[in-house]
Order: sequence, then C-alpha cells, then structure tokens
Amino acid sequence: MRPRLAAAAAVLLAGLATACGPGGGSAGAPDKPAATPSGYSEMQKKVAAAESAVARADEDAARDGTDR
Repeated sequence: MRPRLAAAAAVLLAGLATACGPGGGSAGAPDKPAATPSGYSEMQKKVAAAESAVARADEDAARDGTDR
C-alpha cells in the first residue's frame, strides 16, 4: 500500500511541476497582452465624470455644513 501511495504522490508532484513550471501549462506569461475591451475609453470618461461629480457634491456639502 505504501509503494502505491508514494508512486501516486510522485506522479502528482511531477504533474504539478510540469504544469506550473516556467514555460509550461497556464502558469507562464501570456504570449500577447490582452486587448482592451471596446468602449473602455468611454467607460473611463464616465468614471472620471462621476468622480468629479462626487467631489463637487462633497465640496458643496462642506460649504453648507451638511454631512449627507
């Protein structure tokens, strides 16, 4: 029973070492960088506008003395 367990462990470790080693399996770096999704720049503009609106609201609330 021990030899079978040792053999199974050795096979498992060899498989992990092969798959996770440099240049093998999915652990390696991708060949080319991921493409930016379409509409990404538009979404960045929307996020910037929202952040600006939040900043203006914070300034307005600070001037009014309200903390909402």
